[in-house]
Amino acid sequence: MALAGTLKEADITAALAACTAAESFKHKEFFAKVGLSAKSADDIKKAFGVIDQDQSGFIEEEELKLFLQNFSAGARALTDAETKAFLKAGDIDGDGMIGIDEFASMVKA
Repeated sequence: MALAGTLKEADITAALAACTAAESFKHKEFFAKVGLSAKSADDIKKAFGVIDQDQSGFIEEEELKLFLQNFSAGARALTDAETKAFLKAGDIDGDGMIGIDEFASMVKA
C-alpha cells in the first residue's frame, strides 16, 4: 500500500490487529500505534492524499469507511457507527467532510 513506505510495516500490522473487531476502532489510538502521530506535517499530508481516494481535497464519509484498507488491502471496513464517530471527531467546521487541516489536527491530537 502507498502508506507502507511512510510507516513501518510492523506498526501497521500492530495497529490493524488492535482494531479487528467491529466497534473497536479508535482513531487516536490508531494514529499513535501506526506511528502517524509522530510523523512530519509532510508525511501527514502524504497520508491524507492516499486516504482522499478521489483527490477532492477532502475525506468524505465513504472514504472514511474504507480508511483501514489504505493501510492493508485485507483490512475490514469501518462500521457505520465507527465511520460517523470518526467523521464527527474530525469535521471541525461541520461541512460533512475532513480537510487536510482537520486531518492533521486529528492526527496530532
